[in-house]
Amino acid sequence: MDLLEYQVKEWFGKIGIPVLPSQRISHPTDLKRLKISYPIVLKSQVHASGREKAGGVRAVETTIDAIATAQNIFNLPILGELPKVLLAEAKYDAEQEFYLAVVLDTAVCRPVLLGCKEPDIDWESAGEKMQHVIVEQEFSPFYARQLAWKMGLQGHLMQSVSAVVEKMYHLFVEKDLDLVEINPLAVKDSGQVMTLNGSVSINERAIRRHPDIAEIAKKMVNRYTSSETIRNWGDWDGVELNGKIGILGNGAGSVMATLDLVASAGGKPGVCVNLRHASPINTSPTTFKSRLDEALKNLAADKSIQVILVNFLSHIAEAESVVEVIDNFVQQHTGQFQPQGISSISSINPRERNFPRLVLRLAGFEFDKARQYFAKLKIYGDALIVVDNLDEAVAEAVRLAKSTAYKRV
Repeated sequence: MDLLEYQVKEWFGKIGIPVLPSQRISHPTDLKRLKISYPIVLKSQVHASGREKAGGVRAVETTIDAIATAQNIFNLPILGELPKVLLAEAKYDAEQEFYLAVVLDTAVCRPVLLGCKEPDIDWESAGEKMQHVIVEQEFSPFYARQLAWKMGLQGHLMQSVSAVVEKMYHLFVEKDLDLVEINPLAVKDSGQVMTLNGSVSINERAIRRHPDIAEIAKKMVNRYTSSETIRNWGDWDGVELNGKIGILGNGAGSVMATLDLVASAGGKPGVCVNLRHASPINTSPTTFKSRLDEALKNLAADKSIQVILVNFLSHIAEAESVVEVIDNFVQQHTGQFQPQGISSISSINPRERNFPRLVLRLAGFEFDKARQYFAKLKIYGDALIVVDNLDEAVAEAVRLAKSTAYKRV
C-alpha cells in the first residue's frame, strides 16, 4: 500500500525529516484560508506517477490564480485517477537535488540505503550512479555516513544528508515499511536540505501491527471505492470482477485456478476471495470461521452475485466449522435445512428467494465429516449443491448463473 504525498510529509515532519510548510486542500475555496505565504506549489494527490508532466503540479503567485488552478487540477485525471485532495506547499528554490531511499532487498533480506546525486535517474543506468549500503548488522549512524561518503559528499552537507538517511531508516523500521523514498531532496549551497517529494510503501502483512496505519488503509478503501458492496470487502485478499459467480477459496492458487476454470467454462467470475488469511487492515483477531461467515454475508448482499462457488482444500484448522457456517447461512435465508436428513416444508418458491445459490466443493480427508453431513441433508432444489470434483462444481455454478429460473430478484 502506497501513501499519498501529503500523508508521507506528515510522517516525515513527525520524525524530524525537513519538510516545507504545507496545507491539505479538499476544495478550491480552502485556498481562501491558506496559512502559508505565496508563492506556493499546488500538487495533485494521486498514486499515479508523472504528475508534473501531466499538469498536476503547478506554481501560483496569488489566491485568485491558486483557486483557478486548483479547480483545473481537481478535474485533471492522471492515468485515470482524479485527486480527492491537493497539497499546497511553499515554493522552494534549490541549487542541487539528490535521490535517497531505504528499501527492503528481498534477495538478501536486509534493508539497503540508496543515494544518487541525480534525482530523475534512468534506472537502466542506475548501477553506475546509484550508491548503496547494505545494513548488515544493527543500524548505527555509520551506515548513513557511509552512504553520504560514497555519494561524494563532504563537510556540513555530508552531515545533513546522513542525518536525513538516519531518520528515514528509523521510520522504515518503526512502521514496517518496504520503501521510504525522497525524490528529490533539495540542497542549497549552505548545506541546508529540504524534502520536496517523498514516497512510502507499506508492507501489507504488517498493517495489523499498526492501528494508525490500519485506520489510514480503511479511509483509503472507503475513499477510492464507489461501490458499497466492494467497499465492504475492504482490503481482503482477492480480486473484484463484475460477473455473477462469487468464488471463495482457502488459498491464492486455488482461488485463481477456480476463477480460470469458471471463465473457461463460459461463466463470469465476480468477487473472488482467499479466506486463508485475514484482511491486512483488520487489526482485530479473526478465525477462518468468522472470515467465511462474513464473506458469505457480503456476497449475499451483492445483488449481482447469482451463485457462490466455494472451493476448499483440506489445509485449514477449522474444517468442521465450515458445516456450521454454511448450514446457518442457508437456514437464515431459507429456513429449510434440518440435521440428519430431515427437511421441513417451505412455502417459498426457490425461484423467488433473494439469495445466491451455493455450490460447495470440499476436497481432502479433513472435510470427510462435512461431506457426510451435507450428504444426509434433504436439499430443496438447487439451494446447495455439494460435489467432490472441481470441474463438476464449476459446471454447476455456471449452469445456475445462466439459468433464468433461479435469477435473484
